[in-house]
Amino acid sequence: MKRRSLPVAAAFAATTALLLTACGGGDDAPKANDKIAGADQGSTGPASPSASAPDNADRPDITLPGDVKDEFEGWKTGDTTKDAVLADAGRAQTATNDAIIKGTSDTPGLAFYYKGKALTSSAKWVQKWLDAGITYTGTTRYYSPKVEIFDSKSAGVSYCADESKAYNKNRKTEKVDRTPAGKDAYVLYNTRLEKTGQGVWQTSDGTSVRGSKTCVR
Repeated sequence: MKRRSLPVAAAFAATTALLLTACGGGDDAPKANDKIAGADQGSTGPASPSASAPDNADRPDITLPGDVKDEFEGWKTGDTTKDAVLADAGRAQTATNDAIIKGTSDTPGLAFYYKGKALTSSAKWVQKWLDAGITYTGTTRYYSPKVEIFDSKSAGVSYCADESKAYNKNRKTEKVDRTPAGKDAYVLYNTRLEKTGQGVWQTSDGTSVRGSKTCVR
């Protein structure tokens, strides 16, 4: 059963080839007894990545509740442009998680950090959580990021997510399901980002695969 991976069906065009292995998106609806997860890897990272490059964007304030954390490992390269891309790729993930928790796809963050196919898919994914009557609690760690700059306005980012320390929670009863997820807790993402005139790197397309051997530890 798919959990919180971005269910984007389309692969990148040849000019924006996947950075790791080829992978397909999934859009199975989460269920109340299906664990959603959290994190792997050594030291903990910041609650959210920060970009080095200044921009003119009026960014929305996205704050996750105290029982939910996004941790980003190795999300800095030392290159200003690459770090800006990675920062917005991370913010896009946090925006999705924020929307799931709030139980609505109509959040400022989702529309700010996604566009096109990725925005449509993310909104549908959030709705499936709402339809299933669940949210989640715990920690998700994002690690092993790789970034490639295609040109001044487009880039590709791949990374892994370990969701083994986050768990589904019933919205009404607030009961938490801590059933182990196994290798399905690991997700490989490949995403395409495009830069706006305000300097925001929006996720426009991508794929994800759950249980990827690239990410399983």
